Amino acid sequence: MATKKASTSHATSAGGEDLNLKHLVDRQFARAAEMLPEFDPVILEQIRICNNVYEFSFPVRTKDGPRIFQGWRAEHSHHRKPLKGGIRYAPDVDGDEVQALAALMTYKCAIVDVPFGGSKGAVKIDPRKESVEVIEAVTRRYTFELAHKNFIGPGVNVPAPDMGTGEREMAWIVDTYDAMHPGGLDNFACTTGKPVSQGGIRGRTEATGRGIYYGLREALNNDDALKLFGLKRGLADKTFVVQGFGNVGSHAASIIAKEGGAKLVGVGEWNGCVENAKGLDIDALLAHWKEHKTFKGFAGGKYSADPKAFLGVACDILVPAARENEITLDNVAKIQAKVIAEGANGPVTPGAEAELLKKSILILPDIYMNAGGVTVSYFEWAKNLSHMRFGRLLKGFEADREHRMLAAVEQLTNKQVSEATRTGLGKGPEEVDLVRSGLQGTMEDAYREIMKTQLGNGKKSKDTRLGCYMVAIKKVYASYQSLGIWP
Repeated sequence: MATKKASTSHATSAGGEDLNLKHLVDRQFARAAEMLPEFDPVILEQIRICNNVYEFSFPVRTKDGPRIFQGWRAEHSHHRKPLKGGIRYAPDVDGDEVQALAALMTYKCAIVDVPFGGSKGAVKIDPRKESVEVIEAVTRRYTFELAHKNFIGPGVNVPAPDMGTGEREMAWIVDTYDAMHPGGLDNFACTTGKPVSQGGIRGRTEATGRGIYYGLREALNNDDALKLFGLKRGLADKTFVVQGFGNVGSHAASIIAKEGGAKLVGVGEWNGCVENAKGLDIDALLAHWKEHKTFKGFAGGKYSADPKAFLGVACDILVPAARENEITLDNVAKIQAKVIAEGANGPVTPGAEAELLKKSILILPDIYMNAGGVTVSYFEWAKNLSHMRFGRLLKGFEADREHRMLAAVEQLTNKQVSEATRTGLGKGPEEVDLVRSGLQGTMEDAYREIMKTQLGNGKKSKDTRLGCYMVAIKKVYASYQSLGIWP
């Protein structure tokens, strides 16, 4: 089914460390597979490899004349269907990166028990330098190419936003797919991360950032983790730094600060960093960034034009939420954090991770920490197939039940609660309440399973990534066995 061989680019750091994301993911997989000697090596190889890669070029007419763009869609695993994974718009993306990201999707879906196989897509384009008209034309033609080869569809392969794409692009994809499949009842389930008005779900935009918050909160309240890494309980009063102030990083920063009680002391972006040991005003900083697209001139913190300056900011928690290979052997010595929560895919190289583990730094891996996006995408996909907003049937019923229970308590105690309390207790769940509840439970359950696997061999391993991969491999392995292909 693959039409072209994917790119085999091989990036290295200044110190010679392999930075090819596909190589790094395969290496992490191999380490976990070695811990499972009872598993059939043939099935393990089937889990590791990318099943299909569609690499193609397509023309787009622009006001400056026709241009050629390069696109990819990788299908890593068909053990569960449909396949799921975002679409990345970036000027330096290649086939190896797309395959690696597709593999990570397979593993993270397994970890959080989302019934999808892993996929990923990309177009080599810099959305910061292109007009809206060009981006729309590219998106619609890319969708046409995927549909033509059956690489998109509600029961086949369901894209979502990734770096460089968002609700706008997902709406264009749905419109294009719907035009190509007139009358399709479930057409709007062909993608997730859509605007709410186009079949999206409330809470999806914040989902990855909120998932990071829930994962951090669970880890910092887990007795085994606290003892293993010598950490103090809870998020309150801890300081943190975020790298990447896009959708993931900005939501993570806001939720960790406002709901977790931690203090944001630094933020890094591609064109500079800002820090303030006394704390950054997240709302003011976000408003400044949206207006100027730089932290320069922000009155509430010290600005540096060095995009790597965030690495040296003293903090308890570092959240790299931008791109892969940000923390390498070349700069890992600058890290002062006690916890690293990976919001991006592959932000810490294996060499850097080994050095951090020697210092007993807790690393919460990408295939767990940024799974909030695909978890809520699953909720959106299910909503599209049911054609029913979550909570619509139960909201009024549950509100009435709470009011009746409250009235019974007041009668028994002969006391009345305040009107504000009555209103709060008698409120039925909105869709976003149910989404957040489902995401919270998913992240909490997943971390407990990871820790159980991580500590299961009695060696009290500090390698949480190894535990994550082992959990993922076990679940995908069981799926392949259930298909009846292997005994």
